[in-house]
Amino acid sequence: MTDDVISLTKELIRFKTMHAHPEEIHRCMDFIQEYLSEYEVHFQRLEHNYVPSLLVLPRSAKVPVTLMTHIDVVDGPDDLYFPYEENGRLYGRGSLDDKYAVALSLQLFLSHLKQARHNGDDQDALPFGLLITGDEEVGGCNGARHSLQHFQTDFCIALDGGNPGKVVVKEKGVIKLKLICRGKTAHGARPWLGVNAIDGLIDDYQILRTFFTEQRPDHWHKTLNLGRIQAGTSHNQVPELAEGIFDIRYTEDDDPDELIDSIRRAVHGTLEVEMNEPLFHSGDSPYLDLLQEMHPDLAFGFEHGASDARHLSEHNIPGIVWGAEGEMSQHSENEHVVISSVEKIYTVLDMFLGRIAEK
Repeated sequence: MTDDVISLTKELIRFKTMHAHPEEIHRCMDFIQEYLSEYEVHFQRLEHNYVPSLLVLPRSAKVPVTLMTHIDVVDGPDDLYFPYEENGRLYGRGSLDDKYAVALSLQLFLSHLKQARHNGDDQDALPFGLLITGDEEVGGCNGARHSLQHFQTDFCIALDGGNPGKVVVKEKGVIKLKLICRGKTAHGARPWLGVNAIDGLIDDYQILRTFFTEQRPDHWHKTLNLGRIQAGTSHNQVPELAEGIFDIRYTEDDDPDELIDSIRRAVHGTLEVEMNEPLFHSGDSPYLDLLQEMHPDLAFGFEHGASDARHLSEHNIPGIVWGAEGEMSQHSENEHVVISSVEKIYTVLDMFLGRIAEK
């Protein structure tokens, strides 16, 4: 079965599903639909603000467990869309984040569907369904957040993090801020006649940093990253406008709205909130208890990044983030997934879903 998962993953990698090419995201989802249609699988295609999602569920739209994955990827050069295997690893953009997981969930579903049909049942008898989305890399608002309104599930596994030995039960929340500083333009040879907006941005950046002084060995505290600066049009002109984009990650010990208000009062520029997303916490669930019971050696921990799992809390759905081993290569030119770990995750999930079906 691992060979089938890897083969399908390679097919999915070949689609350049970057958000710079939304038509590729649609073509990839079309491919998955055709793939499911070959096996006479019932599914529902959703589309919100030109972002496609696919629901593979019982016709009642109620299911105990949902496996959630995504087909969109971060940008990368063309050569990353030609998958290859080397030293037990599959390389290519999306191999780890998150196309192996899409392929794995599809193969799991088809395997359990085959067994159900052998027993005289159909898709409605399966204890799990699939949610495949197309915008996780840009926030998931039109994918997971929108799609989770259209069905009911008791537990969700986001196959988008962790590793076979580690289940993620907490992820930090995300705030994206734009700080706009204004000055007065003048000739670069006479800077005293102007007000340099970049100077204002630098001063405000130093103020911002005072809110993020905590340091812990595990880094489970709020953090700040200045990710982009846009300012000026010419080297010999005093810039009248400077903008900085900041990425903030916060924990359950922080109040995001209070933090934003405090920053707004402290800086001199204009602050705009472009994103304010909740943190993820797994919550209590008998399905999580069952997983621990079946695999007491599993470690449960946290990740600093964010995934579509954060949208589960808005719908009061317990869940976890889990997945194969990729040696921290996601979003890099060296992105890959360790093939043996794909087999481990498949085997554990297969047994886990089988136990749920028995119950």
